[in-house]
Amino acid sequence: MRTIAVLIPVLLLAACSQPAPPAEPAVDAPPPMEASAAATPAAEPAKAAEPAGAAPADAPAEDARARIESLLGDAAQYEKVFNAFKAAVVGGDRAAVVEEVRFPLNIANGKKITGPGEFQRNYEKIITPAVVKAVSGQDFGKVFVNQQGVMIGDGQVWLNGQCLDQACSKTEVKVITIQ
Repeated sequence: MRTIAVLIPVLLLAACSQPAPPAEPAVDAPPPMEASAAATPAAEPAKAAEPAGAAPADAPAEDARARIESLLGDAAQYEKVFNAFKAAVVGGDRAAVVEEVRFPLNIANGKKITGPGEFQRNYEKIITPAVVKAVSGQDFGKVFVNQQGVMIGDGQVWLNGQCLDQACSKTEVKVITIQ
């Protein structure tokens, strides 16, 4: 009985303690494989419970643009690449898909595709049915955004910008990862 009396306060303190924060990823680490909070099932019932007219229909897209602007830069450029990549993947236009990719391209299992020719030769292995499904089902207004880029699906595709000059006043947004 005395042991239980000692253990209860210890267990209560342990239950209330804060977990250690996650370690920061390495600078060259691939984008994390986490889904957006907006895509979780718990977020859907709250959305359905909102009264009609509570927010404009394009509010989520505005939120995505605002997150991109604050973390990455020109949201219009990200949206343009997103739309072009989505249209190319859904339409099966290999040449147009390649135009939206930055090489070397990160692919599954930590491998890299070095150029357009290698990409074309391995197209079916890279643009899998799961990738097509993720891309075709993704709405730009619901993309996950962090400092490493814009995520499509559950991490199947990542877009990010690259500085084109010393001051980073010009950037080029491309697909950097397909897995």
